Amino acid sequence: MMRLITTLLVPALLALIPLSDVSHGAAPAPPAVATALSQGDDLPDLKDVVDGSVRWIRSTQNPEDGSYGGGVEATAWVLYALRESPRAYVAADGPFVKKALDYLVSRQAKDGSIADPKAEGPAKVAQTRVAAAALSVHAGATTAPALGRAAVWLAKNGVNAPTMDGIDIPETAPEQTKLAMRLVSSLGKNGSVDGIRGAVIETSRTAHALSVLRKKLTPETAGERPQIAPLPKFSEATQAEIDAAVLKGARFLLVASEDGKWGAPGRPDAGLTAMVIGALQVVPEPRPGDIQTTIDSGLAWIATMAKDDGSIHQGRLKNYVTSAAIMALSKDKKYAAVVARAAKFIERLQADEGEGYSEGDLYYGGIGYGGDERPDLSNLQMALEALRAAGAKEDDPAIQNALKFLERCQNRSESNDVEVTRKGIVIKSGDDGGAGYMPGDSKAGFITLADGTQVPRSYGSMTYALLKGFAIAGLKKDDPRVEACWKWLSENYNLDVNPGFVTTNDPLAPYQGLFYYFHTMAKALDIYGAEAIVTKDEVSHDWRAELAGRLVSMQSKADGSWVNRNAPRWWEGNPVLATAYALQALGATRKDLK
Repeated sequence: MMRLITTLLVPALLALIPLSDVSHGAAPAPPAVATALSQGDDLPDLKDVVDGSVRWIRSTQNPEDGSYGGGVEATAWVLYALRESPRAYVAADGPFVKKALDYLVSRQAKDGSIADPKAEGPAKVAQTRVAAAALSVHAGATTAPALGRAAVWLAKNGVNAPTMDGIDIPETAPEQTKLAMRLVSSLGKNGSVDGIRGAVIETSRTAHALSVLRKKLTPETAGERPQIAPLPKFSEATQAEIDAAVLKGARFLLVASEDGKWGAPGRPDAGLTAMVIGALQVVPEPRPGDIQTTIDSGLAWIATMAKDDGSIHQGRLKNYVTSAAIMALSKDKKYAAVVARAAKFIERLQADEGEGYSEGDLYYGGIGYGGDERPDLSNLQMALEALRAAGAKEDDPAIQNALKFLERCQNRSESNDVEVTRKGIVIKSGDDGGAGYMPGDSKAGFITLADGTQVPRSYGSMTYALLKGFAIAGLKKDDPRVEACWKWLSENYNLDVNPGFVTTNDPLAPYQGLFYYFHTMAKALDIYGAEAIVTKDEVSHDWRAELAGRLVSMQSKADGSWVNRNAPRWWEGNPVLATAYALQALGATRKDLK
C-alpha cells in the first residue's frame, strides 16, 4: 500500500518542494531545480523559475525613489524583464512597477535623454536606449511623452530604435533547452545571479531570457477532447455516514504520513502538512490515540518552521503556508504565541500603505502568495480565515482594508471601480454579483460585451471566497454587496461542478479545483451562517446534508481517499491534498448534523 501511495504522490508533491530565498549572489540551483537537473529530468517549469527571480528583484527596490540597482540602466532592465515575464507585470500591479516607471521619467533631461546625472557620451546613449526600450513595453499615458522625447534624442545620436542587449536565443529547440538549463543552473537559491554588470541587471537579463525560452519551448495544446468521468449519484448524508467517511479518510492520511509529516518521500512539506493536520482535526474528540498522536507530532513540526518574522514556511507560498499553519496551530493553545506572530506576518503582507500602496491602487487591501507580486482573492480568503482563527476581530485594520480588494473582485459596478485596459481591451466590472480571481481578471475567462468591453466571468469558488471575506469583515446579510453575492450563489448552486466555467474550449474546466470549491463553499456558508439555499426554481436545499452526501459519494471505497479524476490541475490529482480538502469541507458541514 505504501508503495502505491508513493507512486501516486511523488509527481504531484515534487511541485510542492519549496525554493529557498535566504542567500544572495551565485549559489547552487534551488532544491527543486537542482533535483531535476541532477536526475536528468525535463526542464523545470520556467514560469516558477522566473517567479523566483522576480521575487528577489523586487526585494532590491529602493522604496524612496522606486529605482532598482541605484540607477537608470538597472531600473530599465528590471521593468523590461517584469513586463516580458510570464505574468506580464504592468504599472497597475503596484508600486514595484509604477514607482520604477516614475523614476525613469523623472530622470529625463530637457534634451530628452534619460540617464544618470554623471553619464556622458556613449554611456548616456546606452542608458537612454535601454530606458526607452523599457518605456516602450510599458506604453501608457504617463510614459508616452517621455518615450517620444527619448526617441527623438536617440535618433539625433544615431540610434533609430530603442533595444535591450539581451541574451542571444538559439534557433533550434535542443539548443534552446541547453541554454535554459544553463541559465537555470546559474541561479542562486534566492533566484538571483551575479555578474560583471551587477546582480540586478544580470538577474533581469536572465529572467527575460528564460521568459523568452519558455514561450519558445512550451508546446501548443491540441488533440482530442478529454473524456469526463461522471460524478456518482448522491443523496443527503446521515450523521453515521459522515462519521464513517471522516474516520476512513483520516486513516488514509495516517498511512501516507511520515511521523506526522506529509510530502515527497523524505521531503516533508509544511503547507501540505498544515492542510492535512487541519483535516485530521475534523475527527471528533476524543480522537483515537494514533490520530491524536499524529496531530500533536505534526503541529510540533510545523511550529519549528516558524521564522524570526513570524512566518511559517519553507521558502515559498509564504501566505498560503503560514495561513494554513495558523488554522492548524490555533486549535492548540500551547502554540498561541507562534500563532500571534504568524498573524502579524500575514498583516504585513497586505498591499497597503506599509508597502507603498494607496486605496486608489488596483490591488490595495489584497494579499498574494508572498512571492507572486499580484494579490488574489484565493490567497486573501485564506489569510482572512487565518486572521480570524488567530483571534482578529471584524474591525481589525487588515480585515477592513481587505474590503476594498473584495469589492474590486466582485461584479457589482456600484461598488467596483475597476477599469483597466489590457492589449487595447477595456476591462470593467459586470453586475451579476459574483466574483473573479482578482480585480479585472478571472480564471473562468471573460464575457465580451457588445461594445467590445470585457467583464471578468464570475465563478463558484471565488464567489464563495467573496462571501467568506464579507462575512469575516462583518458585513450584514442585508448589505447590498452581500445580497448581490448571495443572489449569484443561489442562482448557481451546484454540487457537480465549479459553476461559472464555459465548457466550449475545455469540457474539463468546471472540474478544475473541484475539491477546493467544495472546501471553500463549506467554509464560507458555515461562517456566513446560512442553513439553506433557495435556488431560482424555489427549491430549498439543506447544503450541509447535500454537500456531505456529495463528498461521501466520491470517497474511494478501497482506501478512503478522495482524488479529482477529471482534472488533476492545482494539485488535486494528489490524493493527500484532495482528501484534506474533502475532510475539512465535511468538518464545516457538521454543525446541524450532530
